[in-house]
Amino acid sequence: MNRRRLLFGGLVSAAVVGAVYAYALPQLAGYASVWRVVGELGGWWILALLAVTAVDLLTYALPWLVALPGLRLPDAVRMTQASTAFSLVMPGGAPLGMAASFAMLRSRGFSRSAVTSAVALTGLWSQVSTFLFPVVGLGLLAAEGTVSALLRLLAGVGLSIAVLLVGVVVGVLWRAGFAARVGDRAAGVASRVRGLARRAPVGWNGDALVQYRGELLVLLRRRWGSLTAATLANQLTGYVMLELSIRAVGIDRHHVAVAESFAAWSIGRLIGSLPITPGGLGVVELGLTGTLVGFGGPSVRVVAAVLVYRVLSFVPTLVLGLLATLTWRRRT
Repeated sequence: MNRRRLLFGGLVSAAVVGAVYAYALPQLAGYASVWRVVGELGGWWILALLAVTAVDLLTYALPWLVALPGLRLPDAVRMTQASTAFSLVMPGGAPLGMAASFAMLRSRGFSRSAVTSAVALTGLWSQVSTFLFPVVGLGLLAAEGTVSALLRLLAGVGLSIAVLLVGVVVGVLWRAGFAARVGDRAAGVASRVRGLARRAPVGWNGDALVQYRGELLVLLRRRWGSLTAATLANQLTGYVMLELSIRAVGIDRHHVAVAESFAAWSIGRLIGSLPITPGGLGVVELGLTGTLVGFGGPSVRVVAAVLVYRVLSFVPTLVLGLLATLTWRRRT
């Protein structure tokens, strides 16, 4: 049954990606025209795009360096690239990426409680920022008087989920009974995820989360500010990649303003968090393209910018993730 679910998820993902790339995007711009626009990229733009991509890859490690004292930068970079690559190729891969992070860090000798706290906090900070960015985008567009009904809806959904996540964390830290119930639910989800890979259920439950409450409280008191700054640095370099991709293909601020590109990026991140395809492949492209064209961007150049951005987001991480996995296994 687990194999059937995995096969079904893979078929659905392939169907969605195929429909987007074979039908939806060509309806907006022919690939020949898109390729001509990409071929016109200047040398300085290419260098700028490669530089911001390198910075983006490095900033993945920053939240982990804050959340897990003692972790070295080279190990943090290898671990984040490997786990991120894993989450990009597996349907609904975010939980599997977190599980890979946990296993890799444990293999380096970090205690179970320290790794659990780091995985929980980095994952929580990342998710809360994802759901809050559309709210920021709504505020930026409101300042310019160009707020759409779709963004209002997405901002409302994002704010509600962010408040819910924060409320759960407060409940976990405030009451041991609530922490036990949340831990039991999380263990159930983790066991089902492991079942997809034909692995045994996890050996922990809500009692483990109750035991980790003290360590989480200490870590939050000391490092919540640094963790927030590191998470923002990591997330916002992704936006800079999209902004540079838009300007590199010749879309000026008269067609797509900075506030509009940020709003489109925040919508793309929110859509990408849905477990539809691995890494949001296909659905993010469609969401970004539709939003930017709706703001007034020329369709051919918008498709070119989105594809450049997505290639830079995917390909380096997949290559480095494979290399990181191989080198990590060899060292271990």
